[in-house]
Amino acid sequence: MDERELQELVERISLHIFHKPFRHRALFNDRLKTTGGRYLLSTHNIELNRKYYEQHGEEELIQVIKHELCHYHLHLEGKGYRHRDRDFRELLQKVQAPRFCKPVVLAKTGKKYYYECTSCHYTYVRKRAMDTNRYVCGCCRGKLKKIKREC
Repeated sequence: MDERELQELVERISLHIFHKPFRHRALFNDRLKTTGGRYLLSTHNIELNRKYYEQHGEEELIQVIKHELCHYHLHLEGKGYRHRDRDFRELLQKVQAPRFCKPVVLAKTGKKYYYECTSCHYTYVRKRAMDTNRYVCGCCRGKLKKIKREC
């Protein structure tokens, strides 16, 4: 997928799901490492992680685009666009967009420890070991379990 196709995809999702036009730029930012995308408040552009698209496919990229468009449309309307705001959470539920994206697996980073939430099955990748009795899942507060360790 190139930048032109990405722009068309974001415009199409904005019209079909939000019933509002997307009038700014959507582009890939290869410097993004750990997130699926971000909305820039100053320019109103949306940047997306190309590696996320390559690893998880178009369906997951669409979920990230819906999440970022929630930030975009709420910010332009002057409503609560932050993750903690009620307007944002309600719009996420309305358009069935995720609050968090799946983690991007980075090659050659030295990350060694993998943990999974027993409730929502969200996967955490860490460089250092963590005490599963002390920490809980950031998404649902569920119990974490160690699932794999690379050498």
